[in-house]
Amino acid sequence: MLPYATVEAAETALGRSLTAAETLWLNYSAHKSDYFLYCHNIIFLFLIFSVFPFYYLFLEHFFKKFVGPYKIQPKVNLSFSDTLRCYKSVMRMFFLVVGPLQLVSYPSIKMIGIRTSLPLPPLWEIAAQLGVYFIVEDFGNYWVHRFLHCKWGYEKIHKVHHEYTAPIGFAAPYAHWAEILILGIPSFLGPAMVPGHMITFWLWIALRQIEAIETHSGKFVAYTLHVSSAAMLVKPSQEVVVTLSSLSIIQGYRYQKKVLQQLRDGMKSNQEHNGVLHDISAQGHKVD
Repeated sequence: MLPYATVEAAETALGRSLTAAETLWLNYSAHKSDYFLYCHNIIFLFLIFSVFPFYYLFLEHFFKKFVGPYKIQPKVNLSFSDTLRCYKSVMRMFFLVVGPLQLVSYPSIKMIGIRTSLPLPPLWEIAAQLGVYFIVEDFGNYWVHRFLHCKWGYEKIHKVHHEYTAPIGFAAPYAHWAEILILGIPSFLGPAMVPGHMITFWLWIALRQIEAIETHSGKFVAYTLHVSSAAMLVKPSQEVVVTLSSLSIIQGYRYQKKVLQQLRDGMKSNQEHNGVLHDISAQGHKVD
């Protein structure tokens, strides 16, 4: 809770006039506890999980001609009942796991130094911190995801997430409760390393979930790719489902180099083998 309840008191403490954003923040948060402000994330997540996936369904239904070429699995369409079943499962997990987790995780946020006080951070600071959060989460999520695609992780936990072989936005948070807890760790690493203001933390949680929904929307766009296929059921250890992140790009580049080298080695081996056969044939002709 802010140590001052009026604009005059805040301006006296800061030694300057409040900006419009700071005045708005003061009027809203002055009489609210930090815990109450932190729990706003429950509302934000509920709205994002409930509303944002409809954006892609709307595009697919009304602008099919334009978004159709970008659909990863154009011949697969989930029925409304399947989509509704997915949403109900997500909401059930939301109220059983996500919501309670938000309620009990506040001490960790308080401990790492997320603040609600004035002054508000400048836009460049918010942007820089969000950039760090995305990079840290990107790194951590990559390795957690690889663990979840190993044989044990996939069979015990991650296979629930891949029950929907045709990805939809509503399926982004559709997962085993243990996966929700595990994947929450990379999301908190960035704020723990570079703590900022509560507003920055709100933005981070919202943007992270929007990114997850976009990634699972079943569309191929410039910066993300989510491919969910039967191959996952055959070879869950393979990193088929990825976000085009820094690590997955590097790994893809390394894999491409490896495949190209194998092709070169194979061509070289075939040439040498053909050369030996040619020499043997030539020798045979000389003997005759």
